[in-house]
Amino acid sequence: MIMETHDITLNIHYTAPKEFWQKLGELYKNMPYWYGYIDGIPTWYNFDGKIIDVSVEPGGLQFYAKLPQNEWNTWISEFKEKASEIMGYKIGNVEEDFECVVYDTSIKNKKDILSLSLAELETELLSMGEKKFRAKQIFNWLHQKKVTSFEDMQNISKNLRTKLNENFEIYHLDAERTLVSQIDNTTKYLYRLADGNHVETVLMEYSYGTSICVSTQVGCKMGCKFCASTIAGFRRNLEPSEILLQIYESERNSGKKVSSVVLMGIGEPLDNYDNVLKFLELISNPEGNGLSLRHVTVSTCGLVPKINELAELKLGLTLAISLHASDNKSRSETMPINNKYHIEEVISACKNYIKKTGRRITFEYALIDGVNSSHEDAKRLANLIRGINCHVNLIPVNKVAERNYSTQMKTVQSFKDSLEKLGINATIRRTLGSDINASCGQLRRNAENI
Repeated sequence: MIMETHDITLNIHYTAPKEFWQKLGELYKNMPYWYGYIDGIPTWYNFDGKIIDVSVEPGGLQFYAKLPQNEWNTWISEFKEKASEIMGYKIGNVEEDFECVVYDTSIKNKKDILSLSLAELETELLSMGEKKFRAKQIFNWLHQKKVTSFEDMQNISKNLRTKLNENFEIYHLDAERTLVSQIDNTTKYLYRLADGNHVETVLMEYSYGTSICVSTQVGCKMGCKFCASTIAGFRRNLEPSEILLQIYESERNSGKKVSSVVLMGIGEPLDNYDNVLKFLELISNPEGNGLSLRHVTVSTCGLVPKINELAELKLGLTLAISLHASDNKSRSETMPINNKYHIEEVISACKNYIKKTGRRITFEYALIDGVNSSHEDAKRLANLIRGINCHVNLIPVNKVAERNYSTQMKTVQSFKDSLEKLGINATIRRTLGSDINASCGQLRRNAENI
């Protein structure tokens, strides 16, 4: 079925006190409304069911909506009137008063066949009057041979290929920029999506094989102060196929077979929970790519309910927690999500995950000089995680132009030594692609001037 609505992102940048956004939220009582940047606490409101996501930062508001195109201008006009009432003066031109930008992020005119599971594809084929076994053949072409056209499916009849072309699309990503490190051969891709948005993907070489770091969202809502991905705000979730295609396109572009995957690029994977689960199902299906989920790592900043949901599935993947602090005060200062899910809740969810799955947890800890790098920080961290089946991965913080954070390697080594003396297993993450700005979010922002 062809989508009749459009996924649209509306960015509105306006300097106003917290009370303005709160009053606006009261008017839109049905809208999921997140403003962790403003008062440090992620707070949710509700709107009429059409708006499906919102993020707010100091001086800015971002709507992510699913609306019929003919309703969008009407909605903007209504919004202007309500905002005018709150501010006490008439808003004339939205672009002048609010620096309003509207993105049509709809990508679906035909069904996205790469996002269909094998079972879903079987259902589709049966509804078209085809034999069930054809689905497995097509799935194999898509996910083992990784063809980019239905015409390449040689054991599929011309009549069925025509029907597939009429009803489905094999989407692709365009590599708009490719940066290759002269130091370690790390390759960073800036991929352009079908709607004009961009994501970043990093291909890394290790002695044990080729690993890839993929994005799960266009932008991020979480607001971590040391991360470049969140500065430009959130636009939309990636479809399962768009996560998958970062792997397929990178394999095509590099000629290398990916042997492990980390979901640690742009976005918070567990904030795109359903699509990430679908991606995991697709990448691991033995009739397709067949990657064992033991070679997959999912990173999260600590969305506790989703960690607990993931634990129940017992998928066998590695869970990495972006901890980055050893107490609530310092974690809340750099990670607003900690105001909603305190560090004790995150640790409790980790213990539950280990109990349910038997899998060791990785704690990611980005060291920032003068913020979370002292010997006292190491002692608190050791006390916090002692007795947990875990590993600590220490990360020298990446330099971001808008942030005044830095880390000296001697600080990282000293912190590691402190942890090990306290009985905590820790390693320092190997720095890859340092000459190509391989930290997430910076290429995308440069490409989109955001």
